[in-house]
Amino acid sequence: MTVFHRNEKKEPLPSALRGGVVAIGNFDGVHRGHQAVLSRALERAEALGVPALVLTFEPHPRTVFNPDKPVFRLTPPSLRARILEAMGFHSVIEYPFDREFSQRSAEDFVQSILGDWLGAKEVVTGFDFHFGKGREGGPAYLMQAGSRHGFGVCLVDAFRDEGTEVISSSRIRGLIAEGNVSEAAGLLGYRYTVEAEIMKGQQLGRTLGFPTANMHLPPEATLKPGIYAVRFRRPDGIIRDGVASFGYRPTVTSNGDPWLETFIFDFSGDLYGEICSVSLFGFLRDEWKFDGLDPLVAQIHKDADEARALLSGVKPIGALDAAIAF
Repeated sequence: MTVFHRNEKKEPLPSALRGGVVAIGNFDGVHRGHQAVLSRALERAEALGVPALVLTFEPHPRTVFNPDKPVFRLTPPSLRARILEAMGFHSVIEYPFDREFSQRSAEDFVQSILGDWLGAKEVVTGFDFHFGKGREGGPAYLMQAGSRHGFGVCLVDAFRDEGTEVISSSRIRGLIAEGNVSEAAGLLGYRYTVEAEIMKGQQLGRTLGFPTANMHLPPEATLKPGIYAVRFRRPDGIIRDGVASFGYRPTVTSNGDPWLETFIFDFSGDLYGEICSVSLFGFLRDEWKFDGLDPLVAQIHKDADEARALLSGVKPIGALDAAIAF
């Protein structure tokens, strides 16, 4: 998998990536609705015998226009790239998005990026994709532009959950804010996963017999505080089951930022500085304040037993889940 960043130097695209089928979108979460678009692009690339590419934009446009309220990213760029690689794409092109870029005309986008730079053979995107200054470019415009510039266009209809409600990133964010990671997994097609560097914390868990791998999530993340059954993946691909607490540690501290603290079953070792991922399989309980450390330790034992039981014999919900969390 190649992650290509278009920067101010405007390097040419590697020749091996030109002339491909290009799926366009932000694809935050790479959920089942996105996967319908992405799978169509993979099918078309195989049929045409050309590379399959994803063209996306960084940072998220909504964050650019409202920086005081950045978007809670379901999949940061590195995790999104890993998911797209698991699907079979040859490259992800992360194109810089800023206010200047947003003022480019739809025709400029088509000619300079899709035509001159990418040499797209075919473009695949959702039925409601809009682009260019003032969102002037829409599905009909893209179809006409493809005819003028010599590339095919495939528009994919909205994907609905069991034929009823449209699957969207905002809907999934809402479920995660409620702690409903099980339903979120059904819409994503894989277990909701976070990825971050392991950092040194207070090390209280070590003294209690439950050493944890600690992560800071972005401040805009709206994961519900509480206890979760999880799977923990190291950069080398080794996976362990565990139980994780996300929140403010009310029994031992009353302030500070929230941490995701994972007690990894049957593991000992130094993880500091590693970029690891945690896949959330189930919400066990809310975050509670205990009257001292002894009842806290007793509850951690119960939480660990419940997490082991939940994770025992669990099966992937699909190919992506198998690639990410198993």
